[in-house]
Amino acid sequence: MMRLRSLADPDHLPALDRAFVDANPAAGLGRHDPPPRILLLYGSLRERSFSRLAVEEAARLLQLFGAETRIFDPFDLPLPDQVHGDDHPAVRELRELSMWSEGQVWCSPERHGQITGIMKAQIDHLPLEMKGMRPTQGRTLAVMQVSGGSQSFNAVNTLRLLGRWMRMITIPNQSSIAMAYKEFDEAGRMRPSSYYDRIVDVMEELVRLTVLTRPHASQLVDRYSERKAAGRPAAMEDHSAIAIVQGS
Repeated sequence: MMRLRSLADPDHLPALDRAFVDANPAAGLGRHDPPPRILLLYGSLRERSFSRLAVEEAARLLQLFGAETRIFDPFDLPLPDQVHGDDHPAVRELRELSMWSEGQVWCSPERHGQITGIMKAQIDHLPLEMKGMRPTQGRTLAVMQVSGGSQSFNAVNTLRLLGRWMRMITIPNQSSIAMAYKEFDEAGRMRPSSYYDRIVDVMEELVRLTVLTRPHASQLVDRYSERKAAGRPAAMEDHSAIAIVQGS
């Protein structure tokens, strides 16, 4: 895929105190094989994008915790409805990545008190339903934001609203980095701080919730209204047995 960002120094975590790291935070909660698949989206095209740098720190932590990560680069993503039928390679790639994922991380700068248009455009390109498939429904979600000024939660609150609208399982924890320009060194790596520690917390929780819910994904998104619209009678199945088989 052409729009995946490569992750420099994935094993180098200078802000992390490994004495306190649980490298397997989801132990005992469910299958960890294959690795949880996490898609990460960020909301700025600046050369030194702090939302991208925060996402890269999150991806390194997710890999440490045993997840497989992919970071989508929206550099040539068109606006919604700009291309007829959304027939654009960047849109197709974003949707394929969302279908691939079991969980996602969304990180937006706060601009004029809200998420950026780049962030919203990516979410708007993900339909609730696409040829009988649902690119976001039932997936876990962690939300993050970076701010140029004092700490705020406007962007993460909006991302939570959007996650709920996209029928995702948004985890309780979140990250908001104030005065982000002070939190990253010249190499683009995050300095040790309580903000970095919160990202570690959030990624631990995302892995736990993703592993915990993955055996039950089909049951969690099984809805009466959709069965009715599709003319599909409810299956008289023992879902607990299905979960046990999938989790074995």
